Order: sequence, then structure tokens, then C-alpha cells
Amino acid sequence: MPEPSATLAAAIAVAIAAGAIRGITGFGGAMVMAPPLALLYGPWLAVPVVMLLESLAAAPMLLETRRLIHWRVVGPILAMACATMPLGGQVLVSADPHSLRRGIAATVIVFAFLMLHGWRYSGPQRLPTALGLGAVSGVMTGATSIGGPPVILYLLSGPDAVRTTRANLTLYVGGISLAGIVVLWMRGVVDLRALWTALLLAPGYYGGLIVGTRLFPRFNELRFRQFTLVFLIAVSTGIVLA
Repeated sequence: MPEPSATLAAAIAVAIAAGAIRGITGFGGAMVMAPPLALLYGPWLAVPVVMLLESLAAAPMLLETRRLIHWRVVGPILAMACATMPLGGQVLVSADPHSLRRGIAATVIVFAFLMLHGWRYSGPQRLPTALGLGAVSGVMTGATSIGGPPVILYLLSGPDAVRTTRANLTLYVGGISLAGIVVLWMRGVVDLRALWTALLLAPGYYGGLIVGTRLFPRFNELRFRQFTLVFLIAVSTGIVLA
């Protein structure tokens, strides 16, 4: 299933940049990839491709961090997200592609602004809050592949150590990505073209991830995160206006 060379080259460049940014900052693979891939390929193809790449990226990290996971915190969020993800899948298959593409970009803008300004959830970490957050995140993941940011903002505000929070986020991102793949496969969205496209982009994404991880000690993490978020806002604003 060959892709037009210019489109494929642009998609590979996006995947490399997304992997490098995730390797340096520890977040944002889906946020970086989803808006431009939705512009290049349309949301129907971009969403499952992002989920496939993100789920595979989380696997080795999960092996390293599995013993640090705080199940009582992340478990209810993940369970509710998996339960509501089919609603997001229905949005993906029924919404107008152009409107959904802009919706994906707008989602990135909102959460990039929140992260840029250092916003954190300030309320108590209670079960009803976790279930409500999981429900919203699940719908967002099924529709746009970007369901992690609200959970990131929530877990970063908790009392857990940084290593535990990282382990919780690794489990969550990997779990919702795998669940999303199943939901979209059942709806016929994960097809041979999605698998083929993910396969073509995987070397660039994981190559960028390795390079970014190795470059991490050379960067001022805070300033690079700020640069990345401003860059995401600029790119996504252009896609909204396109």
C-alpha cells in the first residue's frame, strides 16, 4: 500500500520529531503527532496510527516501572476510560473529518496552554473525581487519540513520588492506547492501511525516541518543555485556521 512520497516524507518527519520530543520531555508523543497526521491523512487514519505507535512505545517503559505503579490511584481512571472509549470511537466514525481535525488541534491547544502555565488539579484525589476524569479521557482518546493530558495534569498534582507518577502515566498511556486499538478495530477503523502506515512510521518514531532520551541530559528540561508547548500551540493554531 504505497503512500505518496511527499506525504510519507512529511509523516516520517513528524514521527521523528514526536519521538525526539517525547524522549527529551517525557510526554507529548500523541500531542505532537495527532494534529499534523490528521492534516496529512485525515482523522480516521491518524488516530489509530498514533495509538499503535504510543502503545508499543509504552511497553518497554512499563516493564521497567511496573513495580512502582500505584494501582489504587490509576486503576479506576484506566478502567473508566476503557469503558467510555467506545463513545469516543463513535464520534470518530460519525463526525465530519474536517471538524474533527480541527477538534484534535484545538484539544492540543487547550492542554498545551494549561501545561505551559503550570496548571495542576488542586482538589482531593477521590474515587468520584478519578472516575469522572477517566470517563472524559476515554471519550477523548477514542475520538482524537489525545486522552492523556487531563490525566497528566491530575496525577502530577498528587502526593506520589515522581517515579511513581511516571509509572502510573506509563501504564495509563499504554493501557488506553491498547484499549483504543481494540475499540477502533471493532469499528473497522484499524485496517491494513493503518497497520501499514504505523509500520512505516515506527522506525522514525522510535529512532527519535532513542535520540531524545540520550540528548535529555544536555537540555534544560523546563525550557525545552516550554519551547515544545509553544511550538505545539503554533502548529495546532495553524491547523485550526487551515
